[in-house]
Amino acid sequence: MSFSVRRNLIALYLIKVAKWMNLVMPIIVLFYNSNGLDMQDIFMLQGVYSLTLMALEIPTGYFADIAGRKTSMLLGSMFGFSGYLIYSCFSGFWIFALAEVILGIGQSLISGADSAMLYDTLAAKRLTPKYTRLEGRITSIGNFAEALAGIIGGMLALISLRTPFFVQASVAFIALPAALLLKEPPVRLAARKPGWVDVIGIVRNTLITDRKLRWNTLFSAFIGSATLTMAWFAQPFFKTINIPLSWYGAIWAILNLSVGLAAMRAWKFEEKFGPAKTVLIFTIILISGYFLLSFFSVKASLLILVVFYLARGIATPTLRNYINLVTTSDVRATVLSVRNLVIRFTFAVLGPLFGWITDLYGLSKAFFFAGLIFGVLCLTSLHYFLKYKTFEP
Repeated sequence: MSFSVRRNLIALYLIKVAKWMNLVMPIIVLFYNSNGLDMQDIFMLQGVYSLTLMALEIPTGYFADIAGRKTSMLLGSMFGFSGYLIYSCFSGFWIFALAEVILGIGQSLISGADSAMLYDTLAAKRLTPKYTRLEGRITSIGNFAEALAGIIGGMLALISLRTPFFVQASVAFIALPAALLLKEPPVRLAARKPGWVDVIGIVRNTLITDRKLRWNTLFSAFIGSATLTMAWFAQPFFKTINIPLSWYGAIWAILNLSVGLAAMRAWKFEEKFGPAKTVLIFTIILISGYFLLSFFSVKASLLILVVFYLARGIATPTLRNYINLVTTSDVRATVLSVRNLVIRFTFAVLGPLFGWITDLYGLSKAFFFAGLIFGVLCLTSLHYFLKYKTFEP
């Protein structure tokens, strides 16, 4: 099969839909509650998922660089399908924890490999200046799929809270034939001697030796963790401001449409304001969002959440592009996986803490402390991100 940019893009679009058309997300907290889990249990489950990713992100990223991104994504698709099958058929904290481990393995095999596949696909035809635009398009496709899933998932939940999981397993299956369509791009890779010494060397270079790459990775990861945490705060916030269950799907759709629309225009936003102002703007918006939501617990404050999600849409493709600019094809998936590892590690540490604060002191206090912690992490790393101009090759 000859190499085709178009074929790879279509396959990546389909994989993104299979990953992001998340029918269960709009009602997952309610689903957990119906199975006897409280917020601390829920954050612990997500901690299990994050710890799985934390343990496997770098090994699977390295696996993708050595064995091929297509192979990695195909295996990841198989695990993703299996995880939702377990959710569809079983109940209980520990079986859910097993499902999260399997889903974590699947995600780790795809995470990093997909962005690396896209960048090198474009590099093979000297189209890398289009990366932010196409990464934004793929991100937006994922968010549009999740927006649609919000509506469909909310409707399916009216049948039963488990019904969305049955349909979700079918959606996850789409990634399997899509991964088979992928073709490894013909890019020249540096010769490497596979092994743990090589892996440790890449991680050391990413987080310690290479100053630009270090602060680029850390800033991107802390922003990613801040947006991930907000996603898990959203449903408890809906509940706090007395949003009816029938509205959950529609609101979730609006939030994801906001991300998708912003991601599609992220390259234009960066083109207008430049890298430094772009990152400063979305960082301030994200941190401010936490503090504002800690003080305003009324339905109108949903507008704050929409603005937060718009900033997230700009941040995602922009920050991935900055990492790709300062790394090479032979280690691209591994470096992207290091970034994802830091995101998951941060969430695994902070998520249960925020869940505990929510259960004991209320959601407003949790928002406030999240704003403080992410403010320190994001602003500190932003300072060095800008100081060393880590957005330049």
